[in-house]
Amino acid sequence: MDLSTWLLYISVISVLLLSPGPSGLLCLSDGLKFGHRKAIPTVLGGATSALLLMTISAIGLGAVLAASTTLFLVIKLLGAAYLIYLGLMAWKEGGIKLEVNNENIKPKINYSAFKRYQKGFMVGISNPKDLLFFIALFPSFMNAELPALEQYIILASTWFVLECISMFMYVCLGSKISPFLSKSSNIKCVNRLLGSVFIFLGGALALSTVMGEES
Repeated sequence: MDLSTWLLYISVISVLLLSPGPSGLLCLSDGLKFGHRKAIPTVLGGATSALLLMTISAIGLGAVLAASTTLFLVIKLLGAAYLIYLGLMAWKEGGIKLEVNNENIKPKINYSAFKRYQKGFMVGISNPKDLLFFIALFPSFMNAELPALEQYIILASTWFVLECISMFMYVCLGSKISPFLSKSSNIKCVNRLLGSVFIFLGGALALSTVMGEES
């Protein structure tokens, strides 16, 4: 892969990754709750899911999935349901008690690193648009005369690194506003705002799926 093609690829995916979406919102939320260090598993979960989707696309299973209307519909509805579930859980948390120390003010929540990783992975893997995007995107940046495996490794590793960077930016943004959450009423409002956005995104995905089936 020549340098100009690679730089163009970086430009395209950078704009995409920095655009707000479910994974970015989740990283913002976990950065707010846990701080930037403890939210790293959330970032890695989302990046790992993207890597898996890229691999599926690369070995040709993506084309099979795209051609299966029923399977595509099921994945979209499961993704929508999971987003709504996250929104409801955020509403249920309400006002979280904060533990104040001399360094930082962080919400007192006991979620394991694996749980945070799992949540990031599930949000990323439940978005079928990413799978279709990889199917459509990769061929545009690949040269048929060059080894496909080497090109895939370059494209996939570049995406993985840039996604980790962009999602960590969302995490840091969430962790920086934690002093504002020293009041229970403030964090209650933020939780419900984030929960409402998750529910809206899930509902919009479900609605677009149903409308697409009826049209």
